[in-house]
Amino acid sequence: MQEKVMIITGGSRGIGAATARLAAAAGYAVCINYRRNREAAQALVAEIEAGGGRAMALPGDVAEEADVLALFRAVDDAYGRVTALVNNAGILERQMRLDEMDVGRLGRVLSTNVIGSFLCAREAVRRMSARHGGRGGAIVNVSSVAARLGSPHEYIDYAASKGAIDAMTVGLAKEVAAEGVRVNAVRPGVIYTEIHASGGEPGRVDRVKDTVPMKRGGQPEEVATAILWLLSEAASYTTGAIIDVAGGR
Repeated sequence: MQEKVMIITGGSRGIGAATARLAAAAGYAVCINYRRNREAAQALVAEIEAGGGRAMALPGDVAEEADVLALFRAVDDAYGRVTALVNNAGILERQMRLDEMDVGRLGRVLSTNVIGSFLCAREAVRRMSARHGGRGGAIVNVSSVAARLGSPHEYIDYAASKGAIDAMTVGLAKEVAAEGVRVNAVRPGVIYTEIHASGGEPGRVDRVKDTVPMKRGGQPEEVATAILWLLSEAASYTTGAIIDVAGGR
């Protein structure tokens, strides 16, 4: 029986970390990819191993092709071919209007959020697809309800990057559906994670939670549960789907 092997990009905190914990409990050997926060990634590995799971932490910037190639090769050597990819790595920058943004910011956001997800999905398909001698697998892309709402006056560049992820999810799902690979996405709403501090407003969830029909922010574990379902055999006939985990927003 093929071992269940998962790569989670940007997995050291927030939704990625919550997904790693659930995945390890479900029997996956988990690779936690991180860009800078080695300490948090190593602490998460220690936590998973203390609970009897298998995990390792590997550095790498998903916007850099060489880093992505090295990441997947290291997982090949340690665990074998990946069977599940969670494209979770993503960044946003300080809240501002488009007419205040410079090209450097646009390049950083789109390189990480879009190109990074494409590169990781490509390497996963090369290992999972029957066309390449693989035995199947599943990919879940972490999008955002910002793709629907646009995030005006805050970060429409981030919203646009997540719109690209939605389109990639649908297109790639159709490309590889007959090759044993399923591709889906989750679109979180306002979730209590550290990403809001990157936008310059750590308390953003509490500010906007009353605009959510459920009148609260979400927890990373609520998104992670949806991710694990999409990766599981319970979702075996689901591909090209985008699930909103946003409290009705």
